[in-house]
Amino acid sequence: MDRIWVVVDRAGERVAPLSLELLTKSKDLADQVEGVTWGDGAQLAAEAGSYGAALLHTVGDLGGRLPGPAVAAAMAARIEAGDAPDAVLVPHNYDGRDIAGRLSALIDRPVLTNVVGLTDADGLRTQHPVFGGSEILTARFTGDGPGIYVVRTKSFAAEDSGGAAADVDVWAVPQLGAADAVRVVDRHVEEREGPKLDEAAVVVSGGRGLGQADAYRMIEELAKLLGGAAGASRAIVDAGWVPYSHQVGQTGKTVKPTVYIAAGISGATQHMVGMKGANNIIAINKDQEAPIFSIADLGVVGDVNKVLPKLIEALRARS
Repeated sequence: MDRIWVVVDRAGERVAPLSLELLTKSKDLADQVEGVTWGDGAQLAAEAGSYGAALLHTVGDLGGRLPGPAVAAAMAARIEAGDAPDAVLVPHNYDGRDIAGRLSALIDRPVLTNVVGLTDADGLRTQHPVFGGSEILTARFTGDGPGIYVVRTKSFAAEDSGGAAADVDVWAVPQLGAADAVRVVDRHVEEREGPKLDEAAVVVSGGRGLGQADAYRMIEELAKLLGGAAGASRAIVDAGWVPYSHQVGQTGKTVKPTVYIAAGISGATQHMVGMKGANNIIAINKDQEAPIFSIADLGVVGDVNKVLPKLIEALRARS
């Protein structure tokens, strides 16, 4: 494969972790890896280059506008002018899905979404979990034009290869008309302590087995003692016990920590899709037939409301 474009999302003045994963994987698949971003490309050039990008294209300062219309239109213009890559890799987040959808419409090419694996075997082939992750489907694009791939977080490891800073250039953005009318007037970031859920080395998640919303405080305290992040099953998110931002699973966040503790979680397939890639899984459940034990490295059969207080007490004593 000759060239891959990677949408380089921003996390403040740094490259977002998922885009680093995509740059790393692209380096193994293509001779030339190029990032496409917005804002001050020079801020990201060193980091993007270190993870595999030779070039970093930016559409410039958005002035409070959404990145989707500008980035998609700029990419479409380059493709229509004959400067097309073999593939466009897009992070599976709000801005990434917006960019992918707009680009798809502009160049009349479909999108492959929910990608968790990429291999170069007689063309780029993708892997997608189906039936709640119990089966993996393989797909590929046919026809002319670049493939557009929306890739889930934690599908690949981000590895710093120590490459030189990427060269930066500015792409012209065509007139966008009404598509560029939206302005971001304010941003609200949820308050949290400790690492982000999808970046934490330790994740402690609670489920309906906690019995009541107040018991979730034990999950938060245990996560804090372990220097990790607190997660949740969809059941208690839907019940209103915790915000959606805590949800782990097929319709929530995908995590791959060193240690994942599932407390009072039975192990619905949709939940296990989001955490079964953890290096070490510890399950605590009073039902010894709970599906979560089938993937656990260590299982504790017991009531979480009795087990967790003892574990918290022991950790406090050690600290």
